[in-house]
Amino acid sequence: MSTPDQSESPPAGTAAVAAKARMALIAMTAIFFMWGFITELNDVLIPHLKSVFELKYWQAMLVQFCFFGAYLVMAVPAGRVMSHVGYKLGIVIGLLIAGGGSLLVLPAAQAGSFYLFLPALFILASGIVLLQVSANPYVALLGAPERAPSRLNFAQAVNSVGHTIGPAVGGALIFSATHLSAEDLALLPAAERAQTVQPLYLGVALALVVLAVAVWFFRLPAHAEATEKADPLKHTFAEVLKRPHVRWGVLAIFLYVGAEVAIGSFLANYAMRPDIGGVAEQDVGFYVSLYWGAAMVGRFVGAALLLKFDPRKMLGAYAVVAIALLSTTMSSGGTTAMWAVIAVGFFNSIMFPTIFTLVIDRLGPLVPKASSLLVMAIFGGAVIPLLQGNLVDVLQVATGDETRALQYAFLLPALCYAYVVWYGLRGSRVAGVGGRG
Repeated sequence: MSTPDQSESPPAGTAAVAAKARMALIAMTAIFFMWGFITELNDVLIPHLKSVFELKYWQAMLVQFCFFGAYLVMAVPAGRVMSHVGYKLGIVIGLLIAGGGSLLVLPAAQAGSFYLFLPALFILASGIVLLQVSANPYVALLGAPERAPSRLNFAQAVNSVGHTIGPAVGGALIFSATHLSAEDLALLPAAERAQTVQPLYLGVALALVVLAVAVWFFRLPAHAEATEKADPLKHTFAEVLKRPHVRWGVLAIFLYVGAEVAIGSFLANYAMRPDIGGVAEQDVGFYVSLYWGAAMVGRFVGAALLLKFDPRKMLGAYAVVAIALLSTTMSSGGTTAMWAVIAVGFFNSIMFPTIFTLVIDRLGPLVPKASSLLVMAIFGGAVIPLLQGNLVDVLQVATGDETRALQYAFLLPALCYAYVVWYGLRGSRVAGVGGRG
């Protein structure tokens, strides 16, 4: 026979678990913010280094190639680390590695060498890879499974706050590092201009270390049942890839991230074109921030809409609108072309977290393997911008018009979004579930 204490203990225990999950979600959102902030520093770093070292577009895109290349090289090792040490320690290690990479930017800038920036950015990104592998599935597991897309969209919305603030803060700090105007700064030797990024990355390193210490002392729910520790079977990547919705989802992440990063990477140079936005170099970070700010707003809106509407249909619809906006920028000019590209950010908003949660749906202990593959697919952020940079250089030679070359090259991300439309409407269906195949 049940006693009053016995009947009341489950709700109390449930309330305690829910409270712990909420606190863990708050801690995770701080981490999502930080890696968003760091990632989008690249969007102001690229035009700055392009100007300092007089680079071609494809050379400037090596920043993104090395940064996002870490996702290909480090995703599998990161997944193994997370599976063996757990979510909490994996997150701490990721924060410390990213902090170390940020510190390595300082001697690269001091030496005034573009190519020394690249390994520093690779190491910084390697830490973020471990954060991605650990934090994305962890947030998805912090509560009811049916609310996972909404929960991850909320965390990604906070990530977008970091994306939004990063370019504006980064641009301001780079130009406020000296008391010179942008015109006078341009007259300095390359080595001295490169050093203007040092205060920014020193601050990033300190913030990451502080966050790592905070997470270390924070009690996170284990969720060991979703790691390989809880499963005696040794799962393989081949086993995960046998599922069609996982295979197509990995490619969807590759192409989506590639498109999103490519647009952000070229936006600064595009907005500065006299016949597009005519934006001054010292002000361009604000417009890049608007692109990521639109994604931030879209994610908060999306987190609410995904509680009511089919995630697959929303994903397809958002990708269709992104294609329409890129078509507008390719066929127009002036501020219309600039604002059309910025508006794509809003419709990027739900894509990554929605694809992610559709892929890991019902995978159980296979989640770490699937998460590693999805994070590896973020390598699209290295490949697509580099391809677009080469395309711009080729089109500029062919047309003799840099603005037209930049515009026509947006066809590449438009094709990436076309695949996302297909994945949302068809490719994401889980075989054998609810009669769908």
